[in-house]
Parts: sequence; C-alpha cells; structure tokens
Amino acid sequence: MTTPTPPDGSTTADRQTPEHDPWAPPSPDAVDVPRPAPPAMHAPTYPAAYPPVPAGRPTNGMGITALILGLVGVVLGLLIFLFWLSWLPAVLAVIFGAVGMSQARKGRATNKSMALSGLVLGIVGVLLAAGSAVFTVVMVKHVVDDARTKVKKEKAAEASAAAEEEKRHLSFGEAYTFGNGLKVTIAKPAPFTPDAYANGHAKGNKAVEITVTVVNTGSRPVGVETGIPDVKDADGDSAQLVIDGSGRQKVLTDAVQPGKTAVGKYAFSLRPEAAERVEIEFSPDSLRWDDAYWSGPAS
Repeated sequence: MTTPTPPDGSTTADRQTPEHDPWAPPSPDAVDVPRPAPPAMHAPTYPAAYPPVPAGRPTNGMGITALILGLVGVVLGLLIFLFWLSWLPAVLAVIFGAVGMSQARKGRATNKSMALSGLVLGIVGVLLAAGSAVFTVVMVKHVVDDARTKVKKEKAAEASAAAEEEKRHLSFGEAYTFGNGLKVTIAKPAPFTPDAYANGHAKGNKAVEITVTVVNTGSRPVGVETGIPDVKDADGDSAQLVIDGSGRQKVLTDAVQPGKTAVGKYAFSLRPEAAERVEIEFSPDSLRWDDAYWSGPAS
C-alpha cells in the first residue's frame, strides 16, 4: 500500500516538525484556543479565640462604687462613736464619684446620676465625720473638765473639812462656835474633891472639875441637847463621871436665850497613871453638829 501524496506535492520528510523553540514567536497557523482559568486559592479561616469586644461598652464601676462607699460613709457618720471609720469611705466616694461623672461626660459611662449620688453622699459623709469628730472632742473636753472640776471640788471640800477639823481642835480656854450659833468654851480642868458619898470615883484616882460655858450668839433660843462632855485621859480611855451630893455639878439641859450664857459643871475621875493630859469632846447637838475637842494638861 502506498501513502498518498499531498496536494502540494510535499513529502513526509519535507513536513517534519522543526525543533520547538520556546522563545520563537507563535506561528500564524497556530490557533489560539482559550484555556480554563486555574481555581482561586483562599486563605484558611480559623475560629476566633475570644468573642470580639463591642466598641463603646460603658464602664459604670466607678459610679456604683461611689454610691456604695457614700452610703457606708453616711451610715458610719451617723453613728457618732464610729465617726473615725466613716471618713475613709466618704473620701473614696467623693473621688470615685468625681471619676464616674467624668467618664459619663466622655460617654464612657451611663450612670451619671449614680456617680453624682455617690459624690454627694461622700461629701455628706465627710461633713458628718468632721461634725462627729468636733462633737466628740467637745464632749470629751466637757467630761474631762467636769472630772477636773469634781476633783477640785473634792479637794476643796477635803481641804475645807481638814481646816474645819483643825478649827474644832482647841486648847483649854478657847471658844468654838457651832452652826446653831452656840459659842462654847471649856476651861482648863480644876482639881475636884468628891464628898464621902460620891459615886464613880475610885480610891487613888484623880478627880477634876470640867466647866463648860455656852453663849447663844444667834437671834432665837437654842437648846443644848447633849450637855454632858466626854472626857478621855492620856491613854484615850474615857474617864468616869463623878456624882456626889454636894450640888456642885450642873448639867446643861435648858434652852439658851439669845445673848444669854449658860454654864455647866462636871466632875470626872482619872486613873493616876493616865491623868497628866486629857481631851474633852463636846457638842450641843451631836446628831447635827460634830464634836469639838479641847485638850491640855489635866491640871
């Protein structure tokens, strides 16, 4: 079988495809056949680790904190004994309230009224704390002053009592005026010789006579309710009252008229070993007036 000859009379050898040159211009005989575009490449997507934060989210923490601290400061400020705890939350409420209002003006917070309330409560708490502090200082000063005044009065009373006590200790022959206006004088004891029928005098003892003179310096009659003196010897023991039938003793019992004088005479028996010095206590009314004391040698 023979191969047909092409119409142009060329042979197969004449039609061999020359060596392909990639830099050679395309042949006019080549047909430009459109080719499909390569598939598009997309970057892989991954889920976000955290949800995105929306822009412009309000921060109301300062206003809330200011309100809470303001309430705490006011409550503590009302309790006077806790005022020293109220100033700190009140001051913090003022600071946080001011910051919260600033954030609200900038649009970063939505609770301006709450921040304002906290600020106002903080100011009120500060004022309450200051007022409570002043009140406490004044009260403490008042208490201290009262205590000092009381101590001064007690000391003055003690000094007055001591001075009065000293006034009530006299020597024989000196006078003391009691609160009822009776002026009393006790003379120095004089020797006394009991009669044979005397009662209260032991043999060997020393008997002395005590003279009490009472003058009414007031404007109305005053009675002598306890007219018998109490005589103590040098050892502090009470001497024995001597009663005899001589009629020389006189007990003060009647009322003393204004400007008048009453005299009482009493005899006492002293032990020999304690008869050197005596002390005599006397009061015209021992239920109302303290005794006065006269002391000195027994004779």
